[in-house]
Amino acid sequence: MLDLYSHSIALIHANQSPGGAYVASPTFATYNYCWFRDGTYIAYAMDLAGQHGSARRFYAWAATMIAQRAGAVERAIEAAPRGQPAPGDLLDTRYTLDGAIGADDWPNFQLDGFGTLLWGIQQHLALNAGAELPAHWRPAVALLARYLAALWHLPCYDCWEEFGDQVHTATLAALYGGLNAAAALLGEPAHAQTAAAIKAFVLSNCIAGAGLSKFVGSPAVDASLLHVATPYRLLEPGDPLMRATVARIEAELCRPGGGVHRYADDSYYGGGEWVLLTAYLGWYHAECGAPERAQTLRAWVERHATERGWLPEQVAENLNHPEMLAVWNARWGTSANPLLWSHAAYLTLCARLGTQ
Repeated sequence: MLDLYSHSIALIHANQSPGGAYVASPTFATYNYCWFRDGTYIAYAMDLAGQHGSARRFYAWAATMIAQRAGAVERAIEAAPRGQPAPGDLLDTRYTLDGAIGADDWPNFQLDGFGTLLWGIQQHLALNAGAELPAHWRPAVALLARYLAALWHLPCYDCWEEFGDQVHTATLAALYGGLNAAAALLGEPAHAQTAAAIKAFVLSNCIAGAGLSKFVGSPAVDASLLHVATPYRLLEPGDPLMRATVARIEAELCRPGGGVHRYADDSYYGGGEWVLLTAYLGWYHAECGAPERAQTLRAWVERHATERGWLPEQVAENLNHPEMLAVWNARWGTSANPLLWSHAAYLTLCARLGTQ
């Protein structure tokens, strides 16, 4: 029987470049890039699995990528009070494994991955016996924190790279977590004050009924809202608002015995059930003291590994829009499999359950 835990670690190692970047998916051409969002979640999982060298190489690579764009970032920070900075001054969301910016058109203005990166750096150091922030990472951390503090209120694409004209709750949670991390790493309490302002904004503007909304003004729920609690702690997992949000996710985005959909009207590859979200729902329940529910979700993930031990991005079960599966297959080929982020989410859930 395949040891999916060990296989996931090996697969991630095999798909990390010598420079430190993780490819999102080695077999899906559209994902032959490294995203800070995916990469940080992968690095975090590797830290939890004791693979600290792999995580450190990723963060060193990321710090280099940020530092190389310092001039543009400074222009974006300077322009932010007057409105949207020039597109060319915004940080790119994905890079080739050798550090080049993707040449094709892409929805690049995504802030959540940079908050995730700052959070991940703090976690990496904490999981390495409280190591100090390396001196050559510090300029990138400081620059990125200032960038997020200046731009957090602007509409941008969400973690699914959609709805670029909205202010997204899960994005704000990532920025909250990242700026709190930066405040601790740099000893700059002003970043924690910005994080507090972000939390106040969420609690005033991102509510739908008894729970959180997908974005400001939306009545919808999105499974990425799990990140408001795990890992970013804008709300504690047991907070009534968070519990109500998760209850709605489970009621509207999960089928009995199935995995987790992104949101109700998702049509990407038909809008199937996402492996990483199913694992992250398990992570939430593990932190809420419901290990049986978390173990059930982990078992679902394990059942959807291929014979080669690959975990896909999503599975074509209980599709929201079955008619769209063929459309996406014709456009980009079959959906990503394996997806390193899915393997990372599985490793994280195993760690939270205290098992391998």
